[in-house]
Amino acid sequence: MSQPRRLILPRRNVIRGLLSVGAFSITSQIWTGCTSSSSSTSDFPSPSSFTAGSTEPMTIGFIYVGPKDDYGYNQAHATAAARMASDFPWIKLVEEASVPESTAVQETMRNMIEQDGAKVIFPTSWGYFEPHSLKLAQEYPKVQFFHPNHPLEPSHPQNVGSYFSSLMEPAYLTGIVAASMSKTGKLGFVIPKPIPVVLKEVNSFTLGAKSVNPNIVVQAIFTGDWSLPLKEAEATNSLVDQQVDVVITRVDSPKTVITTAEQRGIYSCGYHVNEKDIAPKGFLTGVEWNWEQIYKNYAEMFQNGKTLMNGGVAQVVTGGLKESFSKISDYGTAVRPEAKAAVDKAKQQILSGQLTIFKGELKDNKGNVVIAAGESYQQGDPRLNAIDWFVEGIEGDVKS
Repeated sequence: MSQPRRLILPRRNVIRGLLSVGAFSITSQIWTGCTSSSSSTSDFPSPSSFTAGSTEPMTIGFIYVGPKDDYGYNQAHATAAARMASDFPWIKLVEEASVPESTAVQETMRNMIEQDGAKVIFPTSWGYFEPHSLKLAQEYPKVQFFHPNHPLEPSHPQNVGSYFSSLMEPAYLTGIVAASMSKTGKLGFVIPKPIPVVLKEVNSFTLGAKSVNPNIVVQAIFTGDWSLPLKEAEATNSLVDQQVDVVITRVDSPKTVITTAEQRGIYSCGYHVNEKDIAPKGFLTGVEWNWEQIYKNYAEMFQNGKTLMNGGVAQVVTGGLKESFSKISDYGTAVRPEAKAAVDKAKQQILSGQLTIFKGELKDNKGNVVIAAGESYQQGDPRLNAIDWFVEGIEGDVKS
């Protein structure tokens, strides 16, 4: 391998200290082997270009920490996995849901490999990685293990890869819709944990909202974990009682927040998947992963005999709107034409490079300058991985 492994931001824990720039960097040159120096994001196959040609059958395993129908993070992965197996008939899909982040996942992975003959494993939850996946990767060096959004280190086995879809751009666009539809000028955000990847998206949402209404207020409430339905309902009700009329959440399953908002008669924005059918009156849009594109790209490479071990598959892949790795949900019936037009304009500016979400001068909600005038943090900038502040306009404390 001619290039070192690269850092990718985590989802389920505070990002470790930024690693040496000489050894790690976030890459936008994805879907290329580590030995290649000429490929770039422009080489991506389009969604319509995938064909299931003749190839050897391959068993691929997917493991989920929650149920496959959670209207959230796990469902997003499961739906994309099913689509991959449908588009590529030579793939045999084996799955197990609601697997704890414990030694139980080691047993699941071992069974998939030894009993089902899996050659590729996608353990989709943060806590599966260390020590569990690393241990299995050492035991089974011919099996590839791909983790969403986990940092890699030089000591990690060569048969371990990482991938991630950045959501800050669709979060910005969703903020535009929320502010356009709000009558009270108060939005609510139910947040699981104050980690950089989450704070980046909360700030992006707020900056999008402020582009519509500079005086908009986003009230933030932390629940403390990824799935606490009772606290999520309590937080939503508390926000409604404070005159919030649009709510969004970043927890694993937004279902509780969205259905509570619907019952209270306010608007909601989703996350992970399209939740329009559980809030037919109040759902506006949402922030979505597009794992389908990522998994299709992987399948295409597997079909061509490319692996992590032979350098045909990059150790780390990451992308956003431009790479079709993320998107906003289809609009609900309540969204007005002018809100859609504002989103279309901002999206084109993002794709063309005219609009940078994080640029100075930018202050946090305590009045401190966090990005100086003339500076900007582009998609993939490692400084985005260290965000520990709320932008101006958010009511809440990241330390709470």
